[in-house]
Amino acid sequence: MIIQSLLDTDLYKFTMMQAVLHQYPGATVQYRFKCRTPGIDLAQFIGQIDEEIDHLCSLRFSSEELDYMRGLRFVKPDFADFLGLFHLDRKYISLRASESVPGEIELDITGPWLHTIMFEVPLLAIINEVWFRNTTTADIAEGERRLQAKAALLRDTPGFEQCRVADYGTRRRYSRHWHARLLPLLRDALGTQLVGTSNVHFARLYGMTPHGTMAHEYLQAFQAIGPRLRDSQVAALESWAREYRGDLGIALSDVVGLDAFLRDFDMYFCKLFDGVRHDSGDPFDWGDRMLAHFQQRRVDPRSKVLVFSDGLDIEKVMRLFDYFRGRCQVAFGVGTHLTNDLGPTPLNIVIKMVRCNGQPVAKLSDSPGKSMCDDPGYLAYLRQVFELPPAL
Repeated sequence: MIIQSLLDTDLYKFTMMQAVLHQYPGATVQYRFKCRTPGIDLAQFIGQIDEEIDHLCSLRFSSEELDYMRGLRFVKPDFADFLGLFHLDRKYISLRASESVPGEIELDITGPWLHTIMFEVPLLAIINEVWFRNTTTADIAEGERRLQAKAALLRDTPGFEQCRVADYGTRRRYSRHWHARLLPLLRDALGTQLVGTSNVHFARLYGMTPHGTMAHEYLQAFQAIGPRLRDSQVAALESWAREYRGDLGIALSDVVGLDAFLRDFDMYFCKLFDGVRHDSGDPFDWGDRMLAHFQQRRVDPRSKVLVFSDGLDIEKVMRLFDYFRGRCQVAFGVGTHLTNDLGPTPLNIVIKMVRCNGQPVAKLSDSPGKSMCDDPGYLAYLRQVFELPPAL
C-alpha cells in the first residue's frame, strides 16, 4: 500500500493540529478535492483509491514514531499523547465518480477539524501514485539523471554556496518509492545545501530536519471562527503566537492577497514573526514589498526570512537568491520539481478547506486559478470586507 506511516505527511499538518487541539477542538470543517489538470480520468481508478484510503484509515502511530514526535521542541506532551490515540476515520470521507463530468472524482472530507486535518497530504499522495502507476512507467534512471543535474547546478555554480533548499514535495510526488530514493541522493549531492524536508516520516528515517509552520487552511478557518471577518488574519496570527510563543515564526501572506496581509501585519507581527512565506503572485515583487514593509515599521529586513515555495525549480531558486542576497535571509521549499520529474507530466491536484463551522471560507490567491470556493456571494463579500477590487 502507498501510505505506510501516519508520519508520511507534511510537518505543518502536525503544528496546525496541535493548535487546533488546544484552541478549537470543537470546530467542524469541509475540504474538497480538485484536479486542475484537464482531461484526467481518475474515476477509472476509484476502486484502487478506495482500497488505499481503507488502508490509510487502519494506520496508527508506533511507539517509536511517538517518541520522535515528543523529541521535537515544539510538540507538547499532551499532543503527543493525543497522537497515541489518533487514527483517521473513513466515515469522514465521501468519494464517488462525478455524475456531471465524465472521468472526474468528487472527494469531500467533512467532520471535526481535529480529526480530518491529517487527510489532505496522504490523500493527494495516494491519488498521484495511483494515477502514475496505472498510466506511466517509472524511468528511475532518468529521474536520477535530472536530479543530479539540478544538484550540480546549485552546488557547482560559484557564489551560490549559501543557497539552501528543502524538499516540499510529498503531496505531488511520483511515488513513495521515488521520494524515499531521491532524498538520500539529494543529501549526498548537496550536503549542507539541503536543509531538510517537510515530510516527517523521511525526516525521521534519514535524520533530516523537518520543516513547516502553517498552511492556508489555518488562516481560512478564522474567517468562520474568528471574532469578525475583517479581523480573521489578525486572530489567526495571534492564535499562532499563543500556541508557539515565538517559535515556528513564519507567517503565510496570501490567504486574502498581499495588500490585505500587509494592512494586518503591523509592527507587532513584524517584530514577533521570524519571516513570511510566499505562495502565489510574482515572487520578486512580493519580496520587494515585504522588505519595504519591514523597513517602514523600523524592522531590519536583514534579520527576517523570506520563504519561497510557489512552483519553484532550481533555476528560479537561484534567481531569487541572487536578487535578494544581502537584503534579507532567504529559504526555499521545492516541491514537484524534485519529487515528480521523471518524464511524465505531473498532475495539478489540491484539497482545500471550503467550509468551517458550516460557513464558507476561501483563499483569494495572488495567482489566477489558485482560488477555491463554491460560494460566489461569499467571495464577493470577502473582497468587499478586505477592500479588494472585484474579481475579473
